[in-house]
Amino acid sequence: MSNQEITELAAQVDGAALNAQAIEQLSSLGIDLSIEQAYQLQSLSVARRYSRGEHQLGVKMGFTSRAKMIQMGVDDMIWGPLTSGMFIEDGGEMNFSHFIHPRVEPEIAFLLKRPLSGVINLAEAMSAVEAVAPALEVIDSRYNNFQFSLQDVIADNCSSSGFTVGAWQKADVDISNLGMVLEFDGAAVQVGSSAAILGNPYRSLVAAARMAGEAGSELTAGSIVLAGAATAAEALRPGVHVRVNTEKLGVAEFTVSQPLSE
Repeated sequence: MSNQEITELAAQVDGAALNAQAIEQLSSLGIDLSIEQAYQLQSLSVARRYSRGEHQLGVKMGFTSRAKMIQMGVDDMIWGPLTSGMFIEDGGEMNFSHFIHPRVEPEIAFLLKRPLSGVINLAEAMSAVEAVAPALEVIDSRYNNFQFSLQDVIADNCSSSGFTVGAWQKADVDISNLGMVLEFDGAAVQVGSSAAILGNPYRSLVAAARMAGEAGSELTAGSIVLAGAATAAEALRPGVHVRVNTEKLGVAEFTVSQPLSE
């Protein structure tokens, strides 16, 4: 596949996100992307967001549970940029009309105090973290029926569409096995643990540093890293109040907007 063809596909994927209109899976159209080409497509698609004034705030990690890796037939994680246009203020409102079929996942967020890149160990990852926080990630595949191949989802920025970060806490909290409850309107809809994120969310940060090095880049100081989902994703609906309550870390929350009346 030529660079021009990948650029044209990037415009289609970006347009689907911008206009909240689902498109056919690239794989279903007979488009055979390599993993490298899928990340190239992702980069070109996100670059279009930057050209509209957004900027990068960090990265999200995906496929951070062994079960999800097995389900997708892969042996490594995936990642994608978090941009300013995706940010939802803690306690604020998510505009439902900007999404196609959004779902939400409870996560752990890291705030870096120094850059990371390349092969590091767990202690090095921990020492680079300024603060940790409970977080919510909104995922919203731009493909029909929320179905995709590995290359499809990488090209679509790993389905990342929005995120909320709760109050930052000191990084001396042991986050290896924290209870996490995802609530809709005060009722629990998913219950899990931060241990579901590779057994310890810091392992996700180790992987993020490695992947940054492999891509010839770095996780910069001040970056936010979403470590991955602690539970299955839950479908969002208009008007619902969403909150994750995380042991020792507190809460992150937002409300989904109601559609405008006719």
